[in-house]
Amino acid sequence: MNISKYMAFVAAVEYGSFTKAGDMLSYSQSAVSKMINDLEDEWKISILERSKSGVKLTSDGLKIFPYAKSVCEEYEKLQIQIDELNGLQSGLIRIGTFSSVATHWLPNIIKEFQKDYPNIDYELLLGDYTEIENWISEGRVDCGFLRLPTRSEFDALYLESDRLLAVLPENHELSRNKNVPVSALCKEPFMLLEKGAKAEVSEIFENNDLTPSVHFTTWDDYAIMSMIESGLGVSILPELILKRVPYNIIIKELDVPAHRDIGIAMKDRKTASLAVNKFIEYLKFR
Repeated sequence: MNISKYMAFVAAVEYGSFTKAGDMLSYSQSAVSKMINDLEDEWKISILERSKSGVKLTSDGLKIFPYAKSVCEEYEKLQIQIDELNGLQSGLIRIGTFSSVATHWLPNIIKEFQKDYPNIDYELLLGDYTEIENWISEGRVDCGFLRLPTRSEFDALYLESDRLLAVLPENHELSRNKNVPVSALCKEPFMLLEKGAKAEVSEIFENNDLTPSVHFTTWDDYAIMSMIESGLGVSILPELILKRVPYNIIIKELDVPAHRDIGIAMKDRKTASLAVNKFIEYLKFR
């Protein structure tokens, strides 16, 4: 129980909030608050100052915090060793991903991984590249698929390049072109796949000094394809999501070749659990 309290204490300090710490540790805000109160009762000191804007360390808490954090880090190392001794008889892999990888890669990877390690469980979090980077940094996920390059402090592994292609309604006049000019897409209502930073589609236009006429913006690939099928506009989408497309749309290469590099990243592969490191070995089955 003390380990849980130490973890709650460390998370509350790092996130500056009982609510955010609870979200990270799957506790309620009140449970985190009670664990902090218990620690203060046990230690007979005040370790956190509470205010409407969040929480911060007291002077006593500032002295205690490094030791509590060290205990939590050593506990995580202990769990990794136990996993190794148990030979992956159980465990949880938390994965950050975006929709095209979740749809077309992960089912094949997990299917093969489960043949050898059937008792491993998975938690998938879907987000954009920036969200996934934050999840990795915060420890919310063990590893994450994202666009490369990523943060320099991560251990990242390149997987493959994914072409970006023009997507048009059926019978669109541009569908007669072998390669669709990026400039021609600017003259049409454009459906932009974008959320947050690192949007590769916008970079295509910026690199060619062009500005699309954006009528719709979303991070939902399938919503864009459905709207294109209905004749509401055109777009540029990654080739990976265009596999096994359930929509009546036309897919063409661009006159200016473009791609995104997809990889997987984690904080530190050396300290990652045995389950995560074994999972990395099965990425070839994507």
